[in-house]
Amino acid sequence: MQTVSEVMTRNVEVIAPEESLQRAAQLMDELNVGALPVCNGKKLLGMITDRDITVRAVAAGQGPAETCVSDVMSERVRWVSEDDSTETAAHQMSDMQIRRLPVLNARHELVGIVSLGDLATHDTQHADEALREISTPSQPDR
Repeated sequence: MQTVSEVMTRNVEVIAPEESLQRAAQLMDELNVGALPVCNGKKLLGMITDRDITVRAVAAGQGPAETCVSDVMSERVRWVSEDDSTETAAHQMSDMQIRRLPVLNARHELVGIVSLGDLATHDTQHADEALREISTPSQPDR
């Protein structure tokens, strides 16, 4: 069994909840990522995505320079343990239709991120299954 700790990205950049959305967007641009863990020290408080910034904030008329990350971040975040299998991570991604999961240690501290790309590099079968589920078209209520 391959564990998440074997394939995850370590030394993940995080953002504090009191930082502005503008700073979050700048950091995402610098790092070429679409999401950042929101942390107080090593404690995971939530996640902020480029979609959170555009849909929850900008579309609602909130200014990126004045709005705090904590105002629009997702607080209920799915995560995996560093000791979980890559299969478990792939199933969580499929179930939630997400492409990345924070990785926590036994003390519930952020130690990394595992992405669909990480799985694809090391666990092709489960990554393929997750991608198929994630790529299923949604049915908007419109």
